[in-house]
Amino acid sequence: MPRISKNNRLKLRRGATAVEFAIVAPIFFLLMLASFEFSRMNVIRHTADNAAYEAARHAMVPGATAAEAVAKANTILNTVGTRGARVTITPTTLGPTVDTINVQIDVPLNQNGWIVPKFTSGRTLTAQSTLRTERAE
Repeated sequence: MPRISKNNRLKLRRGATAVEFAIVAPIFFLLMLASFEFSRMNVIRHTADNAAYEAARHAMVPGATAAEAVAKANTILNTVGTRGARVTITPTTLGPTVDTINVQIDVPLNQNGWIVPKFTSGRTLTAQSTLRTERAE
C-alpha cells in the first residue's frame, strides 16, 4: 500500500473542509438572518409599548387632544422606521368628563421586517396603555 505524503493529505483535507462548509453555511446563515429578524421585531415591540405609554401621558393632561396623542405616538414609532402602524385613542374626544384614556397601537409585522417576513407574515403586534386623566371634576 503506497504511503500518502503530508502535502497530499492536506489537499484531501481541503476538499473535506469545502464539503463541511457547504453543509453548515446555509444553516448558519439562516440562524443569523432569523436572529436579525427577531431582534428587529423585539425593537418594534418595545418601541410600540413606549409610544403607547407616551401618547397616553401626553393625552392625560388638561387641554390635550387625541390628534396630538396620535402625532406623539407616530413620532416615536418613526424613530425606528415603523411602517403601517395604526394608533387608536379611546375615547376619541377628550373632554373634562373623561376619567381614563386608552391608547392602542397595532403594527403589522409583515410590513416591518428587514428580511423576508417568513416568520411574521400575517401577524400584528399590539401595544396598549391605559392611564387616568388629570382633569378636574
